[in-house]
Amino acid sequence: MKINIGPATPDRASHIASLIMEAMNPGCCQNLAGAHHTLAEFHQVMERLVRMEDSQYSYRNTLLATNSEGITAGIIVSYDGAQLKALRKRFIEEAKETFGIDYTGMDPETQEGELYIDSLAVPAAFRGKGIAKMLLKAVIEKGWEMGLPAVGLLVDKGNPKAERLYADMGFEYVNDAVWGGHSMKHLQYPLR
Repeated sequence: MKINIGPATPDRASHIASLIMEAMNPGCCQNLAGAHHTLAEFHQVMERLVRMEDSQYSYRNTLLATNSEGITAGIIVSYDGAQLKALRKRFIEEAKETFGIDYTGMDPETQEGELYIDSLAVPAAFRGKGIAKMLLKAVIEKGWEMGLPAVGLLVDKGNPKAERLYADMGFEYVNDAVWGGHSMKHLQYPLR
């Protein structure tokens, strides 16, 4: 199967939003939306954020894997960790307006000095074909091009399969973290 990795476009916002939500997991998405809102409402917020040019989930921060028919086979969202505060402003605005929740005090999941992989997801029909590795390699290359010292990510401690994938790719344990109420491990791929 031929897979193309390239920049995402705003017309794929709905697919990208769905895959970001899959990467986050439904429980985390529901927690962020609050008890009085639905996952469909959260999807609408995520779709708007993907269409924006200055949000952490922007299509501009997304690489898209497509098959020869142009079907979405995976996504990876990454950005310079030093930019998180500025990029998160759009999420905070959308959450306040749509859910009535203020996430201004949310802890940062990344920091200066790493290209942060916010979301990586491959639809079930495309799993087991090496697409996640292809997307990770593309982001590692992006990190080199940006001159950053590392590529970083958080992996849920309850997801050993994903952790093995990252370890096999050369990511190394940095420290423990908590995000979205989940115990996570902070891993980095050193670029220097």
